Amino acid sequence: MSQDSDNHNGSTDNNLTIKSDLGADCKDARFLNYLEQVISERQKSSPLGSYTAKLFAAGPLQIAQKVGEEAVETVIAALGKDKQALANEAADLLYHLLVLLTARDVALADVITVLRERHQCQSIKE
Repeated sequence: MSQDSDNHNGSTDNNLTIKSDLGADCKDARFLNYLEQVISERQKSSPLGSYTAKLFAAGPLQIAQKVGEEAVETVIAALGKDKQALANEAADLLYHLLVLLTARDVALADVITVLRERHQCQSIKE
């Protein structure tokens, strides 16, 4: 697997352009696990020009602020009728949330565990 520098619409930004041999994994939710690994690698290696590395260098407070900005943009997109705009903003939100979780040493698996526990509680109550 090889990763290009972080790329969003042709400029260094918050989306990652990834060339991989993941095949089907890139087509479902398992891609989030792969993205989490890429983000962790960027945290450790801090490649020059990487947007992800710049976020880590700015620190958790700045990353959290970015998550908030992306959440607001997601809400605004949700109020419109453009499904692609909402998908794009949701992708930005998920990416920045993964960066924040990584910065605070919280694994995506930990979040999934909480979601599973909550789902089981809901199923029992209903």
